[in-house]
Amino acid sequence: MELGHNWHKWKEILGDAVGLGERVGMEEETINNAAFRLGDFFANNMDPANHEQRLMKELWDEGNDEERKTLATLMTRVSHKASYRNN
Repeated sequence: MELGHNWHKWKEILGDAVGLGERVGMEEETINNAAFRLGDFFANNMDPANHEQRLMKELWDEGNDEERKTLATLMTRVSHKASYRNN
């Protein structure tokens, strides 16, 4: 199974990236801004690999910039928690 197809593994990897950002001293706002830019990249360039990613893309496409920033912030929190549970 490709990594992109496994939602839980994908969240864990994103969470590990958030944790790394924190460990190197990145501010929460900087991490959230990076998540926003990453979300925009994925929405514009990647085909969703599973139902969860498809839902995220639909929400992203429907949202305005403020709503997308909120979605990116929430995804960083969810993924960060997922990485803690699996370590």
